Amino acid sequence: MDTAPWLLMIIIGMILIVVEAAIPGYTLLDVPGAAVLVLGIVGASYGEWLLAEYWRAPVLAIAVAMPVAAFTLSIYRKLARTNGGTVTTSGDSLVGKRGFVLVKVVPYSISGKVRLGPRIWSAIAEEEIPAGSRIVVVGSEGVHINVEQERRRAGTSRA
Repeated sequence: MDTAPWLLMIIIGMILIVVEAAIPGYTLLDVPGAAVLVLGIVGASYGEWLLAEYWRAPVLAIAVAMPVAAFTLSIYRKLARTNGGTVTTSGDSLVGKRGFVLVKVVPYSISGKVRLGPRIWSAIAEEEIPAGSRIVVVGSEGVHINVEQERRRAGTSRA
């Protein structure tokens, strides 16, 4: 019996898994890779029996590929859980948030630093904003945010 097709399946499965490991989360190649790898191993072991009748190979392919895919996806989901880990925040999601100036914001310079909740951001503004002033985020550019000094509305008082 010729084992070349089965070895080819094993090699393709391993390549798919290695590509997924090199670029994690970008594709989802580990699921079909694991299925093809297992099918190649089963085919290399029981190839003659599989090919003795035309219906055995497709039935075994489905019977093996589905549980392998489900198992691989369950592992993938467990590894993908954040469990309160790091979360990426984009500057645009901060528009409207309020904070205060830690280091004076100088017009058109990213030397200013502001605190929004627990995080510190580089900030720019069209006007100078002294340290300690309250600010509101009006936009973002790259890795810094655009802020304005928070203006008090007429007729409001501090609580």
